[in-house]
Amino acid sequence: MVSTITGLAKSGLKDWFIQRVSAVILAVYVLFLVGFFLVHPQVDFAAWKALFSNSCMRIFTLLALFSLAAHAWIGLWTVFTDYIKCGVLRGLLQVIVILAIFVYVVWAIQIIWGA
Repeated sequence: MVSTITGLAKSGLKDWFIQRVSAVILAVYVLFLVGFFLVHPQVDFAAWKALFSNSCMRIFTLLALFSLAAHAWIGLWTVFTDYIKCGVLRGLLQVIVILAIFVYVVWAIQIIWGA
């Protein structure tokens, strides 16, 4: 089994599994949104606000958001470890990606659960 130092799950198999589950969650979320737009072709602010005022939709969006963050981190960590051989540069890029993902997640949570 592949062991990782900075991977999300500390195991290559677990990282692989998390990435596959997160991909399924994201696919279901996108299909739901496509279905919503097909059923409501003229989406206005009131319809959009009504959709996201439902707690189930907010939780589903939050699940999709965390799935996107995990999926992105595992994917980029894999790319960095495979293709960036300089440890300092790889570490710097990983810190930048971690900070960006953190900022985007916090920002999205504020948008989802804000007024």
